[in-house]
Amino acid sequence: MNTPEPVSPRRRLQELLAIPERQRTDEQWDEINELEIKLAPANREDAEHPGARREAPATSNQPRRNRPGGGGQQGKRPPRKFHK
Repeated sequence: MNTPEPVSPRRRLQELLAIPERQRTDEQWDEINELEIKLAPANREDAEHPGARREAPATSNQPRRNRPGGGGQQGKRPPRKFHK
């Protein structure tokens, strides 16, 4: 018997992402989520060290954004005051 060739996970993800978001079924959304997790760099079967962290690329002297913890008002303008 002829069995259809299995579709690669990347190709299947592309097929699912081609469907407009509003037209996707819950099953399609679930499959998209599963494929995205499976294809994430840290979860690939060919990953050298699945739990190892990779070195961050060298950065310039600019401050990092989205640091956890800070939460201050750095770089934000004070609220505008409107005169009556």
